[in-house]
Amino acid sequence: MATLADVVQVLDELYPPATAASWDQVGLVSGDLSQTVGHVRFAVDPTLEVIEAARDDGVDLLVTHHPLLLRGVHSVATTHAKGAALTALIVADVALYCAHTNADVARPGVNDALAAACGLTAVSALSREGDQELGLVGDLPAPIPLREFAIRLASALPPTPVGLRVAGPAEAQVRRVAVLGGAGDDRFDQVRACAADVYVTADLRHHPALEARQEARGGTPYLIDAGHFATESLWLAPAAARLTAVLEQRGITVETSVSALRTDPWDFLVGQRPDDVGQDPQDKESQ
Repeated sequence: MATLADVVQVLDELYPPATAASWDQVGLVSGDLSQTVGHVRFAVDPTLEVIEAARDDGVDLLVTHHPLLLRGVHSVATTHAKGAALTALIVADVALYCAHTNADVARPGVNDALAAACGLTAVSALSREGDQELGLVGDLPAPIPLREFAIRLASALPPTPVGLRVAGPAEAQVRRVAVLGGAGDDRFDQVRACAADVYVTADLRHHPALEARQEARGGTPYLIDAGHFATESLWLAPAAARLTAVLEQRGITVETSVSALRTDPWDFLVGQRPDDVGQDPQDKESQ
């Protein structure tokens, strides 16, 4: 049986807190380092539902990608969502550890998992900030149509109601792919600089995405918004496997699991025009 200190030590080695962005809040959020840990669960978000499921399943440590206390709070009363979540953790004796931007820049980390889902080979850094690599870029084994690439990627991602949003001609050939898990509409300059045919990320806002397509004059890079939850959830299983492997090397055995709860905030989609799917934007304008 491991102690929380044992597990936190390994997590800090795999995802050093010092590599997190200056604005981020990572590391141990709740828990006693001397408490025993037999079951570690990985999840994208520390929502109350995720915490309650962990409690009910006898989980001792919850490792989430997104922080619970990213911004300052002035009350942890259960009348507020964060207060209810933190209270549930403490009352159930479930520790919480967050690995956010430090997991994004880790190798392997969030972006390696997304690159693998895309089928990329020989990946390298998309951009750098100081000593940290942000995002990855690599190549598919052979060029394929954008529509086929998007379909393949959708099959590798957890299904969500909104699915993938794609900007670009369906039959355009793509091979070089840039990826950045989570929100990535501040990296278009770097995507253009690496000559990517398509950029896979999430949370693409209207104006940055529209301006990027205008700059491309209808050409590359094409865009795929694959969803914040979906693109980052791919990291969970590899992260659990890495933790297990390092602990076993040290003679420590713990059970690990990945949360089955979808914490994507969207529940259903209406108003899509099936006749527009994969249609060339110029064809739409002519109608």
